[in-house]
Amino acid sequence: MDKSWMRMSRGSKEHLDGIQAFLNFAFSNTNTPGFILCPCKRCRMSNSLTHEVVYDHLMTGPGILEGYTDWVLHGEKINASVNRESVSHGPVTAPTNRMPPLDGSSGMHAMLHDIFNMHDVRAEEGGSEVGAQAEAVQEDSNDFDEKTRKFFDLLKDADTPLHENTKHSKLGAIVRLYNLKCMGGFSNTIFSLLLEFINELLPTNAVLPKDTYEAKKYMRDLGLGYEKILACPNDCMLFWRDTEKLERCTSCKASKWKEDISEEEESSRTSKRKPAKVLRWFPLIPRLQRLFTSHHTAKHMKWHAHGRTKDGVLRHPADGEAWKTFDSCYPDFASDPRSVRLGLSSDGFNPFGNMSTTHSTWPVMLIPYNLPPWMCMKQPYFMLSLIISGPSSPGMKIDVYLQPLISELKELWEVGVSTFDVSVKKKFTMRAALMWTINDFPAYADLSGWSTKGKKACPCCMHSTRSTWLTYGNKQCYMGHRRWLPLDHSWRRNKRAFDGTQEMGTPPLVPSGDEIMRQLEVFGHVVGHVAEKRQRSTVADDDGIIWKKRSIFFTLPYWKDNILRHNIDVMHLEKNVLDNIICTLLDIKGKTKDNHEARKDLQKMCLRPTLHPFTNDNGKTYLPAACFTMSNDEKYQFLKVIKDVRVPDGYASNVSRCVKLKEHTIGGLKSHDSHILMQQLLPIALRGSLPKKVVEPSNLYCNSYIDT
Repeated sequence: MDKSWMRMSRGSKEHLDGIQAFLNFAFSNTNTPGFILCPCKRCRMSNSLTHEVVYDHLMTGPGILEGYTDWVLHGEKINASVNRESVSHGPVTAPTNRMPPLDGSSGMHAMLHDIFNMHDVRAEEGGSEVGAQAEAVQEDSNDFDEKTRKFFDLLKDADTPLHENTKHSKLGAIVRLYNLKCMGGFSNTIFSLLLEFINELLPTNAVLPKDTYEAKKYMRDLGLGYEKILACPNDCMLFWRDTEKLERCTSCKASKWKEDISEEEESSRTSKRKPAKVLRWFPLIPRLQRLFTSHHTAKHMKWHAHGRTKDGVLRHPADGEAWKTFDSCYPDFASDPRSVRLGLSSDGFNPFGNMSTTHSTWPVMLIPYNLPPWMCMKQPYFMLSLIISGPSSPGMKIDVYLQPLISELKELWEVGVSTFDVSVKKKFTMRAALMWTINDFPAYADLSGWSTKGKKACPCCMHSTRSTWLTYGNKQCYMGHRRWLPLDHSWRRNKRAFDGTQEMGTPPLVPSGDEIMRQLEVFGHVVGHVAEKRQRSTVADDDGIIWKKRSIFFTLPYWKDNILRHNIDVMHLEKNVLDNIICTLLDIKGKTKDNHEARKDLQKMCLRPTLHPFTNDNGKTYLPAACFTMSNDEKYQFLKVIKDVRVPDGYASNVSRCVKLKEHTIGGLKSHDSHILMQQLLPIALRGSLPKKVVEPSNLYCNSYIDT
């Protein structure tokens, strides 16, 4: 094919026609209908994307790789006379001197070499040479006998056709089918039925697994499995390591089995006993090692040190104060850019898709911050570490389930793990550190140990939190936000718009790690030790013990030196704030914050007398209109602006679908939609519906989220 267009200007007609010709050719030869490997300069064949996305990347994005002149990864066949150097200028490493014996087998070979760290072992055509290499590796080290056997068995399957009349290999077919199961959320039963039907369509000599059990057993050889650890049904302890053989919890004496039977009954049983609760642990160390043994990720694991722009602009956590402070405290750890920095996130969810069912399963995820932002925040690089089964939330006792992960983090910090870096083809000692956690506000309390309920709920102000109990609203109201503003800010002296007082105070001092450790001495070092509940009336305002527990994270040697230990998910919080603002502006019944109870609390505090409720001669109570109260026409105009907005593809979802003009409501917004609406659309939509004294503070509030 004519590929001279690749060297022409990107705005020329020949270049545009060439991109279209390439897409037509690639999608007509793809083995995954609807998807191809994106050949742009950013993706570099690492992502399988749709036609529209690849088109955007090549037309308006980074553009096609300049050295990719032989489209071997998109179906182009090259004869033996083609020089290998024709693609040596780009990052594509696929062999071009010959076509692989089976479609996709070269990709399977590369995957297996990365998985088993066999980068010095190359399987060429001919079983004798493969066997000789296997024997050589076995003679070199007996520790890798089982690993080497699995590697060459799978390598053989990568060159074994699924049946005699196909170009697909056994390994490639099983991997792709299992990937469809995971991405599509197929149940084990549905996947077994699918395999059964496919086997009926294939010849009798096909080597495809018969059911899900055989497929899982085959995929287990690829590694990265998980371990099951039995747990006390009351979240008291794990039956792990020294306590693995115990039958009952040492704290509450509950059995670790669902059926509590005697020893005589146990001896006569024929079936296995079912555990009361199971923790699924996905070991972290081998997953981190895979990042360095894979050609796709090894070179990116040093991006935070060598790849980012260092101009003082906050684009990556490495540009933040917390990262730099940690580096100054531990220069030995920071001296090696391959030292892994991790973030942890956890929250409860209902896996059954039925919101009316009371169930809460907690996954614990880890994010490697060594990677660039466009990689570390993508799904393939989220590392699932723990799955804490339901049906109820572990609450403050989540530390019990974090023990396996914390033990790995200690090992990675104190000792390190020998790891092969394929980018430089050398071994090094990999170390890792947990930088912080990211959660919503309730999960913040479970992980940090600071109670986010009651009078001292603010984890930033801590003992200096200013709170007021709302008699009619029946909840705590937290004041004192203006002390965080600059000293010359006009809002500090504004009495009428706030609580009738001027604010001249300064923000409370953040306690040091040593000070927090002294506060936690009352809890000792027992994992899962949670303070007993106390009645609200017995807790004094000056009570210094607000902590509910000593978090297990403080067992990490460096945790007290982190200046930013726990973070609140900004977009999660932003969605809650936006929902409250819109529901109040539109006066949505049951959701607005400007209700009868709020007005009565204002009256009791003697604030804003023009908003106090009044009773007429007929005994009916009315609420005077506030400055932000909209008429029906103003609500219509406000929502019409949002409904008529059209945004670029991928910028946000179709927000107009969430707007109901007749009902004067908006709902069903996702977190990212709320983010776009609050930062971009809300200030514009409010201009024609509310007075200036309302629009200006709302714009300042939205801009504050942009600054963060």
